[in-house]
Amino acid sequence: MNEYYTLNDGSKIPKIGFGTYNEEFCDNREVILQAIECGYRFFDTASLYETERSLGNALRESGISRSEVIIETKLWIDEMGAGNVKKAFERSLTRLQTDYVDIYMIHWPRQTGADDEDWKALDIETWNAMEDLVRKGKVRRLGLSNFLPHHLKNILENCSIRPVVDQLELHPGYSQERAVQYCLDNDVIPMAWSPLGRGRENATIGNSILVRLAEKYGRSIQQINIRFLLQKGILPIPKASSYEHMKANLDVFDFELSEDDISMLSCMPQTAWLEEHPDFAIPDRKSNPANV
Repeated sequence: MNEYYTLNDGSKIPKIGFGTYNEEFCDNREVILQAIECGYRFFDTASLYETERSLGNALRESGISRSEVIIETKLWIDEMGAGNVKKAFERSLTRLQTDYVDIYMIHWPRQTGADDEDWKALDIETWNAMEDLVRKGKVRRLGLSNFLPHHLKNILENCSIRPVVDQLELHPGYSQERAVQYCLDNDVIPMAWSPLGRGRENATIGNSILVRLAEKYGRSIQQINIRFLLQKGILPIPKASSYEHMKANLDVFDFELSEDDISMLSCMPQTAWLEEHPDFAIPDRKSNPANV
């Protein structure tokens, strides 16, 4: 993996990461070891996912140097607030079996829905506590997840340390053009979770536009999805459980989609959306401090 984005602090990050949000990764270091063998060096996890320990075990077993790997993890909504951040971070650090994290993120901007009037203050309180972790050398850089422009603006106007990435659900059929452009305009790399689409329909797989483009370029639909994101300046973090799919998801740097095809994919009707929204559809899940 030798393709990189440059973050706003001058550091480099691989243009494709490996996502670990799936129950099959919770106690399966073998999948992550395969990803390491494929060449992945940027791994995304979170306290909510219950995959931090598996990732830590796999990285230790792999024998690769800690400095060769970028680890990104997140604190969940019930871990926000000045009094909770340090404890949540130390739990993640223990599970990951490392003494620092490369990118630490707020996972979700609101604890409750649109009637929550205190979210701005809580986000800043949480961010300030995370900035202390950077100053102490425990965290290299900070990021956000599921922050739309009005959420991100609140951080940018009140931070001492700027976020380097903002992780959003992004894929053909849910490309969130305004949110992506706001990130790019503010020198924040947009990062795509669920870059291959998901939801009840799994609609990107059978979508007629994607099927046609896959035939046109001689690639899989998954590769078309990833290439679409890369050409828009987005960093995808696809998941895969087979070695073949892991390799294929990295094999996307030797072709380009035409401008017309990028436009067509950007204008696709909404499809394969997970139906979780940072302002209205707050996931009803709690972190587990004792997770495996």
